[in-house]
Amino acid sequence: MPVAIITGASKGLGRALAGALAERGWDLVLDARTAEVLRETAAALDVHGTRVTAVPGDVTDAGHRSALVAAARRLGGVDLLVSSASALGAEPLVRLDVLPLEGLRRALEVNVVAALALVQEALPLLRASGTGTVITVSSDAAAEAYETWGGYGASKAALDHLAAVLGEEEPGVRVWAVDPGDMATDLYAAAVPDDEEPRPTPASVVPAFLRLLDERPASGRYGAPSLLGEGRR
Repeated sequence: MPVAIITGASKGLGRALAGALAERGWDLVLDARTAEVLRETAAALDVHGTRVTAVPGDVTDAGHRSALVAAARRLGGVDLLVSSASALGAEPLVRLDVLPLEGLRRALEVNVVAALALVQEALPLLRASGTGTVITVSSDAAAEAYETWGGYGASKAALDHLAAVLGEEEPGVRVWAVDPGDMATDLYAAAVPDDEEPRPTPASVVPAFLRLLDERPASGRYGAPSLLGEGRR
């Protein structure tokens, strides 16, 4: 069975994608900081009959990243690495003139540095896979200027660029930065708690990720709405 590592997998998009892959027979290594919630997620996925390993921890910790890759190696390797774990930098989001610099550093550390470090750790197994794939979860804020989204958007823009360069440097590995669009997640609620506009569920955008895995287009940046044939941004 193919093996995927998914960070930020206890809820939101990470959990929804994990469920879809488990239904397809993938073995999974799941990461999140909250151990109890992560184990509940793993237990819920056991119904699909695949092997699911929950490894709670912080992706900014080198030992934790090594543990994720070691768990995948025990399952047979790494065919897919999904960086879904994200930090906002401030909750709720604030303008740049009052953005705490420690918050910005945290966003960069989680969203960029840790994501690259995990790729570096997993790259030998991804290269050996034959269908090795890296998916980084991007954001509209990486490409557009939205008030209060500056710190988070800057981190996602940096992640987009790393993904683009990695795709050039690793022609044997598919590297996709995927913008899922706004979703009804805890992260979005923490970012903009006063926004009551209905948002798509994470499960509704998972078919866009599955389409990429099925069709395996060239490395690059993709938007879930366009992959789903929808008009929303």
